[in-house]
Amino acid sequence: MASRGGIHALLRTLRRTSSYAAGREIRPGPACVLLRLGARALSGDAALCSRPLSGETHAELLELSHRDPDRFWGRAARDRLTWDRDFERVQDCDLQQGRIRWFVGGKLNVSVNCLDVHAARDPNRVALIWEKDEPGTEERVTYRELLEMTCRIANTLKTHGVRKGDRVAIYMPVSPVAVAAMLGCARIGAVHTVVFAGFSSDALAGRIQDAQCKVVITCNQGVRGGRLINLKATVDAAVKSCPTVKSVLVAQRTNHSVPMGELDTPLEEAMARESAECPPEVMDSEDMLFMLYTSGSTGKPKGIVHTQAGYLLYAALTHQHVFDYSAGDVFGCVADIGWITGHSYVVYGPLANGATSVLFESTPVYPDPGRYWETVQRLRINQFYTAPTAIRLLLKYEESWVKRYDRSSLKTLASVGEPINNEAWEWFYHVVGEGRCPLVDTWWQTETGGVCIAPRPAEEGAEIRPAMAMRPFYGIQPALMNEKGQILPGGGVSGALCVGQPWPGMARSIFGDHQRFVDAYFKPYPGYYFTGDGAHRTEEGYYQITGRMDDVINISGHRLGTAEVEDALDEHPDVPESAVVGVSHELKGEVPFAFVVLKESAEENQEDVLKELGQLVATKIAKYAVPDHFLVVKRLPKTRSGKIMRRILRKVAMEKADGLGDTSTLDDPAVVSEIVQAYQRYKSRTAKA
Repeated sequence: MASRGGIHALLRTLRRTSSYAAGREIRPGPACVLLRLGARALSGDAALCSRPLSGETHAELLELSHRDPDRFWGRAARDRLTWDRDFERVQDCDLQQGRIRWFVGGKLNVSVNCLDVHAARDPNRVALIWEKDEPGTEERVTYRELLEMTCRIANTLKTHGVRKGDRVAIYMPVSPVAVAAMLGCARIGAVHTVVFAGFSSDALAGRIQDAQCKVVITCNQGVRGGRLINLKATVDAAVKSCPTVKSVLVAQRTNHSVPMGELDTPLEEAMARESAECPPEVMDSEDMLFMLYTSGSTGKPKGIVHTQAGYLLYAALTHQHVFDYSAGDVFGCVADIGWITGHSYVVYGPLANGATSVLFESTPVYPDPGRYWETVQRLRINQFYTAPTAIRLLLKYEESWVKRYDRSSLKTLASVGEPINNEAWEWFYHVVGEGRCPLVDTWWQTETGGVCIAPRPAEEGAEIRPAMAMRPFYGIQPALMNEKGQILPGGGVSGALCVGQPWPGMARSIFGDHQRFVDAYFKPYPGYYFTGDGAHRTEEGYYQITGRMDDVINISGHRLGTAEVEDALDEHPDVPESAVVGVSHELKGEVPFAFVVLKESAEENQEDVLKELGQLVATKIAKYAVPDHFLVVKRLPKTRSGKIMRRILRKVAMEKADGLGDTSTLDDPAVVSEIVQAYQRYKSRTAKA
């Protein structure tokens, strides 16, 4: 199944023909000037992984980051990043206007910070361990090899007409060449947009069109859980409607040959023709680094924009301090690179810190439920970062699947994607971590760039409460707001979670629509960043995330806008309207529940229509977005102004119809009893089935 050519041949070629194999000196970027504190990053790991402001306690650092953020972040940026030109001003931010600018006037290159500085000091240090689908077939890539691979891809992109500011779509499985593609874009100043290699061709096309991508990088196939995924076929279908795409670069993950069209170029062959050196483009701190699409409360996914210096600094600092990373550790984040977690804690954060980062291609249960823990034992992983969905799945199996493997290398366990429930937390902490590894439940978003609330960092011995994010990171000032937009002081309160002070890692805009960015994140509570989440603050000042406050649901850590699903359903000719809400699910956290109105002519073929609706959502978005439940109703509950009252539908779907609250604003309150009766009939049918 797995190819011995393609990516594997490329790695062998790098090892055999390396321009640095004979001991040639590697210098970080010809234009690079190592500044006073940044130069220390080349002197050894101790300097690289020092605190941003050495000597202070955690409490002192936190206080300073709030009282004097310019001093805190300015010193951190000079200490941790390698600059071509020093910045003139630490920040120029106005949360009222949605203006976010950090390290103004500074110049640097992200790939230099992630590769050159480490290859210059220790070229044979392992940067990536590619944990492929089949256990025991991992491959290690050194910083020297990753630098060369990155330069070859960067030069290939330039050969295909990609210039600074151009957008490049990456639709690939987790692999070293995918990481090199991201860093290759950063090397030449192109903007990458990684699309999760599980999205449909329609979803991929929509993202390519919105970003106006010039090149798409993909693989012939993906391999996951013993299954083959035909990625190139998906790309072929997508680019038919994407006139901006001039080239498709195709890597070989398997031996399977795929048809090559006029846009297509075999990636490994193209890279072999290119130089292993590529001068880094000097980038402004606020030039775009990447875009990542995320669902919102409206139907169209939005391209979240992250820029260079601030994002990289925040990813690096959070990677070190939240997860207690130390030089020499093997960092195991099992997220896909198609999501922000993969960007920040598989690629940019670990590589900026000179870490060894694991690329996990498989699934938690392939070939058996011990896969994670066998991998921990074999690779000697020190930090393990996964999602509550995976933990809930694994805790249903016998504990012997965990205990048969040596997990003594583990130092920190961590959770991401959604609030972890108590049962999953206790199992992860006591069974996997044997009660000796801190378990950090991290809260953050695509828009925040990195972890904002987590139990660590904290003073030595500080408590960690089960299933609670707890403490803000340096520079993060949470605020809870009531419905009137007033700050809720003290403890024992719940409200809309906002942040009252800008931080370097936060998103800068929505691509092509800055007003939408302002309206979504800064207009609801002027002067604050609105997260869209609710939270509870305890009497001790700890934060507990209570979930989304808008029409966005969290499926296995994947954020999905209900409007996006509704748009797909409404494309069916027999569906005049629909409404989708999120309901609780034992494993996935939440799943979509669809209320569908059918035309009278379609009622006799109801089952066929519902099957077609599921296929339509899978085609338009992805399989994970297909509603677990479809309930056909005669009409939807609407106010007199025509707005669908989704809170009523959510109550019905969660079997809380006795607490519907005020329905007086409905155009016809009788619709509620109709829907409740339809739901009861649906439950009766599914129970018998």
